[in-house]
Amino acid sequence: MKSLVLLAAMATGAACAAPADYVIDPSHTYPSFEADHMGISVWRGKFNQTAGKVTLDKAAGTGTLEVTVDIASVDFGMDLMNSKARSAELFDADKYPKATYKGKLAGFADGAPTRVEGELTLHGVTRPVSLKINRFKCIPHPMFKRELCGADASGSFRRDEFGIDAGKPYGFDMTVELRIQVEALKAE
Repeated sequence: MKSLVLLAAMATGAACAAPADYVIDPSHTYPSFEADHMGISVWRGKFNQTAGKVTLDKAAGTGTLEVTVDIASVDFGMDLMNSKARSAELFDADKYPKATYKGKLAGFADGAPTRVEGELTLHGVTRPVSLKINRFKCIPHPMFKRELCGADASGSFRRDEFGIDAGKPYGFDMTVELRIQVEALKAE
């Protein structure tokens, strides 16, 4: 009888260890960035429209992430800067309407990833960009009765490596700091 109970418990554990898909909630996701302005100030912006999914297997310590950002949704909180950012001088949203990030969750500790090793495609260029996961947590969603996971991540990249070098001749630092808050609901 003990063997049967142990076998049943192992089977239940194996079933729980299967990878699960989560859909990113764009109303609770906030990809933001900071960029230098001539060394005298820091401009901060965000993107208002994102979509994507996460596949997570906490028990195996594996997972993937795919995110798409609508470049035209860039928002600096100032209409003039938003128009300039969408122009060919910066993001060139007409020619490159989407940015994508695809990566693998890594560095799992207690079932939670601590980083993402991935590739960012921006302005028609794909390059490696790693993200540090500063915080990660999953809870039962109180209304949807499905698991909800959230993370706070950060990273950086050089925008001139993606062909966005406006201001470089004037001494602008090309480093862009990323701050990303994301929530994703387990798919039905």
